[in-house]
Amino acid sequence: MRVVFAEDDYLVREGTAALLAQAGEVEVVEAVSDLDGLLAAVERHRPDAVLTDIRMPPTKTTEGIDAARRIRRDYPGTGVVVLSQYAEEEYAYELLKDGAEGLGYLLKERVADVEEIVRALRDVASGGSVLDPKVVEGLVSRRDREAHSPLARLTEREREVLGLMAEGKNNAAVAASLFLTERAVEKHINSLFHKLGLSEEPNVHRRVMAVLTFLREGGGPPAA
Repeated sequence: MRVVFAEDDYLVREGTAALLAQAGEVEVVEAVSDLDGLLAAVERHRPDAVLTDIRMPPTKTTEGIDAARRIRRDYPGTGVVVLSQYAEEEYAYELLKDGAEGLGYLLKERVADVEEIVRALRDVASGGSVLDPKVVEGLVSRRDREAHSPLARLTEREREVLGLMAEGKNNAAVAASLFLTERAVEKHINSLFHKLGLSEEPNVHRRVMAVLTFLREGGGPPAA
């Protein structure tokens, strides 16, 4: 199995490449240190699989995810396993949201278990998918939290209204943003107040409490 490996830390890159080479069934055809190098190596070698860190130059943010998407789009025969330092459910979601075929997301701690890494590379190379158990646990927990969140009871329109309230917009501004009448906005606000259990409070206080609930439950930050 021909593999391209991407990792910006020199010692980790060389050490991991050596471990993979010792596995017998893996040939590391090239080890690179950044996004551009990874994409060029894939174009050059057309490997069976890619093993890449999630954060690399130039920005050290989500280069691994960006690369995975482009590689799967341009070279569908190449599987990609992305390595992350932490069990970040958001990154796993971003990686897999458009389809998990040929993709994997593992924690970097798995690198110590060469057999597990080789197995993951073999799985994605054959069109399968791999997701670290710790990430799965986090995704399940988050889904459970969302299911029990007060926001889960709101309609999509009510969430939009509440999101604009969190930005500090009054009823007229909310109405203008959503192309609604102020009367319709008032109905949506009264409905979301009721669903959030805020029906008995003074109106101003209810707006504050509704916005705090929205922010606390992950609805999003207010606009700057």
